[in-house]
Amino acid sequence: MTFSKRQTLILESARRSGSARIADLAAELDVSLETIRRDIRSLVETGEIVKSHGLVSLARQDMEAPFERRMRENLDAKIRIARHVAAGIADGDSVMMDTGTTTSVLARELRGKTGLTIVTNSSDVARTLATVNGNKVYMAGGELHGDNGAAFGRSAIDFVSAFRVRHVVISIAAIDPVGGLMDYHLAEADFARTVLGCGETRTVITDHSKFNRRALVRVAGFLDVDRIVTDMAPPPEITERLLAAGTALEIAA
Repeated sequence: MTFSKRQTLILESARRSGSARIADLAAELDVSLETIRRDIRSLVETGEIVKSHGLVSLARQDMEAPFERRMRENLDAKIRIARHVAAGIADGDSVMMDTGTTTSVLARELRGKTGLTIVTNSSDVARTLATVNGNKVYMAGGELHGDNGAAFGRSAIDFVSAFRVRHVVISIAAIDPVGGLMDYHLAEADFARTVLGCGETRTVITDHSKFNRRALVRVAGFLDVDRIVTDMAPPPEITERLLAAGTALEIAA
């Protein structure tokens, strides 16, 4: 379908914010409510958006779980990061990964490897890499989170603590020059912190949107990881902290 300029702006607004009030769209586009409703009506009829209680949102978002929506955010950057990390993982290597959209993308990039040993709490990572190419996959048990399908809690931590692997790879929700590596949830932070103690090479993968964010729980300091792989150079204050800690910074091309 070919969209008018206003319809394109309506879709962009819904995509940007998740949903948009019809009255706000009329004011933003400087048209009457009747005009904006006509534009919206055709978008609803073609299945592009849904309308409810004075709001419009993308129809595709309504069908997707939050984790799936986050997978699509900055997807090009996540793919570049994942390919960069996957290039340094050899056939037969052992890899421990936590849950996260970027680690899920990495799991897909690792499907070309053979004989991997994977340890994870992510059902998505486990499902992606199990039973293919001679891989062995060890999945931590525990309480499953409905959003990302990952196991957390004491049983998951005790399980992964028994392993020593070649590569540890974690994703992160926020990187603050003072707070270091941070997450929004205590259980996820506890698990990621444990994972960092289980590998010879400790890698954090994150796209540039996580820089200069602060979250609730501190996972680790810059001294606690060997390298950070990202898609763009971080702000100077974070770069300085990485240099002071001796943590390598790798920008995925």
